[in-house]
Amino acid sequence: MAEKGVQLDRETFSCPICLDLLRDPVTIPCGHSYCMDCIEAHWEEEEGKRLLSCPQCRKTFTLRPVLLKSTMLADLVEQLKKTGLQAAPADHCYAGAEDVACDVCTGRRLKAFKSCLACLASYCEKHLQPHHDVPPLKKHKLVEPSNQLQENICSRHDEVMKMFCRTDQQCICYLCLMEEHEGHDTVTAAAERTERQRELEGSRLDIQQRIQDREEDLKLLHQEVEALNLSADKTVEDSEQIFTELIRLMENRSSDVKQQVRSRQRTEVSRVRELQEKLEQEITELQRNDAELKLLSHTEDHNQFLLHYPSLSPRAEATHSSSFIIRPLRHFEDVTAALSELRDELQDALREKWTNVLLAVTEVDVLLSQPEPKTRAGFLRYSCDITLDPNTAYTRLLLSDGDRKATLMREGQSYSSHSDRFTRCRQALSRESLTGRCYWEVEWRGRGVDVAVSYKNINRTGSRDESGFGFNNNSWALRCSNNSFTFHHNDVQAPVSGPPSSRLGVYLDPRAGILSFYSVSDTMTLLHRVQTTFTQPLYAGLGLVVDLFSHMMFLFRNERLFHESSAELCKLK
Repeated sequence: MAEKGVQLDRETFSCPICLDLLRDPVTIPCGHSYCMDCIEAHWEEEEGKRLLSCPQCRKTFTLRPVLLKSTMLADLVEQLKKTGLQAAPADHCYAGAEDVACDVCTGRRLKAFKSCLACLASYCEKHLQPHHDVPPLKKHKLVEPSNQLQENICSRHDEVMKMFCRTDQQCICYLCLMEEHEGHDTVTAAAERTERQRELEGSRLDIQQRIQDREEDLKLLHQEVEALNLSADKTVEDSEQIFTELIRLMENRSSDVKQQVRSRQRTEVSRVRELQEKLEQEITELQRNDAELKLLSHTEDHNQFLLHYPSLSPRAEATHSSSFIIRPLRHFEDVTAALSELRDELQDALREKWTNVLLAVTEVDVLLSQPEPKTRAGFLRYSCDITLDPNTAYTRLLLSDGDRKATLMREGQSYSSHSDRFTRCRQALSRESLTGRCYWEVEWRGRGVDVAVSYKNINRTGSRDESGFGFNNNSWALRCSNNSFTFHHNDVQAPVSGPPSSRLGVYLDPRAGILSFYSVSDTMTLLHRVQTTFTQPLYAGLGLVVDLFSHMMFLFRNERLFHESSAELCKLK
């Protein structure tokens, strides 16, 4: 209790300006006491004003009072000093580098307790007292301490900005309203804040709904993982039992099925967990965004709210729809059925039924493939960087532009011998395999081009029926000429209608078995779509078409009449 009394005495004999024990104390006519240096420095700052004032009660003086040292106060202060107590506040009360400091304190300044939007100044608790005691100051708007008070001042007129121009989307002062913003759609900053606050609350509701939707999706994914694992475990167990019965005939196949199922299990679980992590990250981001919007909604300074609102509000804009679809109860049961059927077949049927087993494992899919994009911007999300492999290029194909462009030349190129090279067909395969959803575009000129996808094991040295894109069951090709399109696969030709185009787009989703060809201009026109099952990794292919006339000119070495053809894998931004 005694210690509390001493603390009160220390505050009583502290200077209201520096908040330290009075040094050379003086009392001014209104009765308040200060350090002589502190009040002198304060009045020197006010020297340009007509009247001087007391920093505490704001009483004004026409003439500068003569300051005389208060002997009694000086003696009392000396007595306090002899007690060994320090009158300065604790260190945590002083303003640090990241704190808002009191604008009235001199020397080492205290942390601000409030900021005044009318005074455009920040005050510690002691210097804020006049705003609680003096009637005119009681009307001032006090907010949490802020270092951005000067941002409320118009840089042109040095006035507080209390208006908002909706035409120019900026805070303005009353003078701006009468000058460069005359005739604009203007309202008070408070009115604009009210409207934006309603928008903010709507955004928060939208975010909260999205969080709820994502949490439901996450819950469903957890359930699917459990079901997938149980199904995979049961299938492995069943497959082991079936292969035990056929141990002599199916010894090697048992190991293969086990590997395929486990591999598919790991793949699907990995995909789902990756999506789980993405959803968890999205929920965290949405929660952070919601927290930021909540903090902004509680900001009392209208101008600060409007200043930071544009940078935060757009984050809430998004659709409600999930970017994936759950395929329920599609696990490994079909594998068990296929194996049971295989067990009952004779040994000579093993090779035929083995395909059914592998397809059943491949079709296990918890997440359905996303629908094919509708716009070029949507396709470009899946653009892939593809180059041609020089080791596959026909000898008269010149590769240039970083192995993206193939040009049919009259003379052969100096390629080294390689087993992957096409020896009879004017074509080349990509260096990169096509994994996942892919999109690329081909720019061509000349007599025609074959835009294709192919398995790597396509024949390289055989005739057109064996090696040509689209003439065997290892490749699919769209043949383009100036006048027509035709689609080729396994030596079956199908006419294709569509607008002539020198740029073609190719979309591939190997998992869904979708291959689509588009004519690309100002808009994208679907030329042909293939729905099939791809059983091997795919590669992009380009083949150049030469008409009979050009071929004859080549044979007769008439370079002037030889029509040069080229095709290029475009760089997509």
